[in-house]
Amino acid sequence: MISSGTAAYGMYSRNVALPEVVSALNRAGYHNENICMVLSPAHPDAGIFHDSTNCVAGAETATTARMIRWFSRFGAVVIPTVGVFVRSQAFLNALFTEKNSSSLSRGSRTLVDLGFSPDDAKRLGHQLSDVGALVYVTCAEKAKATSAIELLRRAGAQEAASLGATQAAAAA
Repeated sequence: MISSGTAAYGMYSRNVALPEVVSALNRAGYHNENICMVLSPAHPDAGIFHDSTNCVAGAETATTARMIRWFSRFGAVVIPTVGVFVRSQAFLNALFTEKNSSSLSRGSRTLVDLGFSPDDAKRLGHQLSDVGALVYVTCAEKAKATSAIELLRRAGAQEAASLGATQAAAAA
């Protein structure tokens, strides 16, 4: 999946409703298993994991359970320093293959693992640390990636672009 095509991404502020972004992608034919989200630990959708009472057995709130179920539908959801939800084998391989990027922060390392250049990973990693969210979509062909970029922009992305097949292949 990641190694066989291109990928598009959109960087979002904390004010953008990610379920609406995902719904727009789904309506356009992009499947959840091809979507990876990288959230700042301070992002509102990651906030449920900061209150330890939400994670204690038997004390799980309905909101926490709903968010975990939602995260579990995607190819992957990464919240640096907090946790990772992985459903897709391709994302599992990309995110957990040993790479030499120890000089980068956890969020930036995740982006390198997905195929971003180290410079782009650092730049986007800084944006993520400012309570952002990155939505990453793998696409089988360049035309689908171009379409995804436009959709991500219309859905409120502050930045939207694609990674070429060569960069995405480096992630696998």
